[in-house]
Amino acid sequence: MLEWTGLSLGQVLATLGAFGAAVFVLYLLKLRRRPVEVPFVRLWHDVLAEQRTTRLFSSLKRILSLLLALSIVAMLAIALGDPRWIAGRDDGRTLVVLVDTSASMGATDVEGGRIEAARQAVRRRIAAMGADDRMIVASMGASTVPLGPIDGDPEVLEEALDRLEARDVAADLARGLGWALDVARGAPSAEIVIVSDGRLDAPGELVEARARESGVPVRWDRVGETETRNVAITAFAVRRYPIDKSRAQVLIELWNPGANAEEIELTLLGDSHEGEGVPLDVTTMRLGAGERATRLFENVTGADRTLEARIRLADGTQDDLAADDRAYARLPERRRARVLVVAEDDIYLEAALLLDEYLAVTHVTPAQFPPEGEFDVVIYESFVPPQPLDAPSIWLHPQPAAGVQGPLVVEGTIERPFFDRLERDHPLLAFTSLRDVNIAEALQVRVEPGDVVVGADARGPLLVTGTRNGRGFVALTFDPRRSDLPLRVAWPLLLLHAIDSFVEEASGHFSSYRTGEPWYVPVSPSATRATLIDDGSERPVPIVDGRAVATSERAGFHLLLTDGPDAEHLAVNLGPSGEAELAVAATMPIAGEPSDAPTIVDAPVRGEPWAWLVLIAFGVLAIEWVTFHRRWTV
Repeated sequence: MLEWTGLSLGQVLATLGAFGAAVFVLYLLKLRRRPVEVPFVRLWHDVLAEQRTTRLFSSLKRILSLLLALSIVAMLAIALGDPRWIAGRDDGRTLVVLVDTSASMGATDVEGGRIEAARQAVRRRIAAMGADDRMIVASMGASTVPLGPIDGDPEVLEEALDRLEARDVAADLARGLGWALDVARGAPSAEIVIVSDGRLDAPGELVEARARESGVPVRWDRVGETETRNVAITAFAVRRYPIDKSRAQVLIELWNPGANAEEIELTLLGDSHEGEGVPLDVTTMRLGAGERATRLFENVTGADRTLEARIRLADGTQDDLAADDRAYARLPERRRARVLVVAEDDIYLEAALLLDEYLAVTHVTPAQFPPEGEFDVVIYESFVPPQPLDAPSIWLHPQPAAGVQGPLVVEGTIERPFFDRLERDHPLLAFTSLRDVNIAEALQVRVEPGDVVVGADARGPLLVTGTRNGRGFVALTFDPRRSDLPLRVAWPLLLLHAIDSFVEEASGHFSSYRTGEPWYVPVSPSATRATLIDDGSERPVPIVDGRAVATSERAGFHLLLTDGPDAEHLAVNLGPSGEAELAVAATMPIAGEPSDAPTIVDAPVRGEPWAWLVLIAFGVLAIEWVTFHRRWTV
């Protein structure tokens, strides 16, 4: 069955009718003979007699010439309609090609890069297609996007290949294979081809079962080398110090997945703008084969908004993947937090809060509770009000009065407890040492599901964090004034860590986001529209429940604009660290071993009908021209 991709069938028939009628009218016109005077008519009798005998043959030649002219007009009119087959024959193949466009496909270990190698692999598949074969090419990244229609035209497929490019994301094989199976369902002689380096996660049992039940063969075109050279930044985080917010602490994790040790140069840049920042620190380090190393930068100054980390090989050469040589982070905004203290006079508590110049502290006694105003954090010391304020809270010795419900259920007391167990990796305990704190007495409390016991005696919790009524809390189950904790450096740090965690949580701060994942960025309540600017392009993003929901497949600093007062710079890093592993896999999930070279199909010569029609029309014209001038048909 044919479809008309140029002029419609009606337009083709109209053209044929108009030009055919014109040709027919031209053939009705008789040739006007030129009068010639002759001296004696009898001399022409024999000539005129011969013409009368050939009149029938002349009429047949004119009819044949008319039919040739009409056939030429018909072929040209049909060629203008550009007819094409809607579907191939039953013996034609349907090729669904998934090209891996994850970050590892941006490696340059092969000539032209892996993406170019993938493009060449698909071109070989296109060259091997038969006249009735069809193909669709899709980009398989965090999502799977078809790059063109399903078609048998090599030019259309080449245009799709031109849109291939590597992204700063991991490829989702489960999603891509599921999409390919949907396309291949019911198609004649379907076949799925995955062009990849094989560094993909397994698609999962559900998709694998679908692939087996469908019976559609899955083949793998492998690209890349087994011996590569790459060093990657796999983690990058920054936070301000609780007491001095002009300084920051930076954590970097580096990974050398290669088989040889590498010397690298690591550079920290502050307040990057349009790719350029102020160098803050440059250091050289050595990473052994397969080694992961964590580097902590203390007291980093000179940056107020953003930080960027860059690495390069110390010998001046370039490793095989540039996408993981840079990482980005945004520093928390320095703003004054409103803190309410509900306590009797406690000079230790007041002194600890004075260390942070970005705290606006309001002090009230339990008799003055509740005060007017809004607060970011409330500290209750030996006082549990019947109705706490709707704000994150820090509870010190939360012993409720009779009939009042506190944040923790009190079941008794613990005499002379110690911090026998500490969650050392918890952010509350950063730079603190509580192991030898002396405590006179603590409350024996019962935690609720979801609470986290950060520090505890063998007999019960001493430091608990969790959520009540949608608000976070931190509770010390003992009275600090009946311990030596206020005399230690850990006391102000513990308080300021808790306050900072609540304030940053309320502001929705993230030092960085990951590519390929959805981000939920808090915006002004008055904002109704948001626009994300990344990689030089702008696109609108929705706002849901006061948060802009965005994502990107490019790492770097992006800008989020709203119709409100918000203009947020977002730091976005390459997602999973597995993309740094560049050595081509020996096997790939679902596809197994690499497939052989594409099968060359012994098929008829490929060509479009309109081209053949035009060639035939010119051929007929050429024959008529030759026969006319040779006077064979005159």
